[in-house]
Amino acid sequence: MALVEKLFPVQEIGSLSKPRWRIEGIRRPLSTVDVEDAEAWADRLTVRDFHDRIKAVLKEPDTKNRSRLVFQLSTLYGLRLFENAGLDNIGVGGEQQRVEMYEHAIKAIEGMEFLGHVQSFDYKYFKKAVALGEVKRRHPIYLQEFGDVKENSRSQVKVPITGPYTLVEWSFNEFYLRRGSASGLKQRKQEAKREFLLNIVQNVIRPEIRDLVDAGAKWIQIDEPAVTTHPEPFDLELFVEGWNETVRGFNCKFSDHTCYPSEIGYKVLAEYAPKLDKCSQLALEFANRDSARLGADKSERVGYESIRDFVDGGFGGEFGVGVVHVHDFSGEVGYGAGRVLGRNIIESPELIRDRIVYATKLVGDPAKVWVNPDCGLRTRTWETSSSKLSNIVKGAALAREEYS
Repeated sequence: MALVEKLFPVQEIGSLSKPRWRIEGIRRPLSTVDVEDAEAWADRLTVRDFHDRIKAVLKEPDTKNRSRLVFQLSTLYGLRLFENAGLDNIGVGGEQQRVEMYEHAIKAIEGMEFLGHVQSFDYKYFKKAVALGEVKRRHPIYLQEFGDVKENSRSQVKVPITGPYTLVEWSFNEFYLRRGSASGLKQRKQEAKREFLLNIVQNVIRPEIRDLVDAGAKWIQIDEPAVTTHPEPFDLELFVEGWNETVRGFNCKFSDHTCYPSEIGYKVLAEYAPKLDKCSQLALEFANRDSARLGADKSERVGYESIRDFVDGGFGGEFGVGVVHVHDFSGEVGYGAGRVLGRNIIESPELIRDRIVYATKLVGDPAKVWVNPDCGLRTRTWETSSSKLSNIVKGAALAREEYS
């Protein structure tokens, strides 16, 4: 069931970029330039107690305490940015308290050791780690952030967390591989991967979800971008096993977010999606593969055809439909479909409407369609993100008119 009583509710899907003052403020005292930038956005976002908050940051001599104040302030900014754009669900304010989705979680896991940076996408990197011992949670990962969000949110909240399959897939697996007993190398690797994943689920993810639910979380979004990178049956079955063990026994809404599939697309994930227990929604990426031309038919909306695979495969839940491109754009933009600003496309509300309308035709039930960016907006500026999000809200309103 949707948590809002209207068609095409709009949600965020993950991260926002971090402003300079957020990055620098956890390293050293803020400069005059940083404060001026923070003040300018405070005015735009109507952060009414900005001056009291920034004075506390400037006066705090302890680095750890100053970092906490900066985290709280940047989280508030993220919440207000989403709320001012008109979103119905604002998540955790753009994940301002997280380094990066993988690294942030791994830092809290005993038995893991960082090795070095590898590229994830675009010009973003993460620190890859190796399992050198049995994993268990060292301390809560998302609980403090959720507490800050609850205190300041005016809208509904979901908590995105990095899923166990992705944490395992993006890590080296030395400890569990050494413990394997299978005779063949392939079997030993599979055995080790399964043990690693189930340990992550039992010792890290489930305790984290328990803490969040006890603190009042009603919706957990499990981010699993790695699941489509290895579309072999063993990996898909392992993903399903890990998911089902993760959600077992919890009384809250769960959704999956899987972005940027390989050239095979979502076809294999669509086959396994009906096996995911308690998965109320699939939030998926479509706009990055779609044309930038108006129209609500198959010839224009090529990026959305894979929805058919999920519907035909038997998934009966909601769809979080990605309707704006979140990376560098270099294609052609049709008349009325938007405008290009530097490396960005700002999709028009009319293009977003057409994407929603066509996706709804494929889903078959408008009540099952949520609307969001393809993925997190952390590679875009706040200016660009605000424009895209505002147009999503306008596009969703236009789409509602089609069904009124």
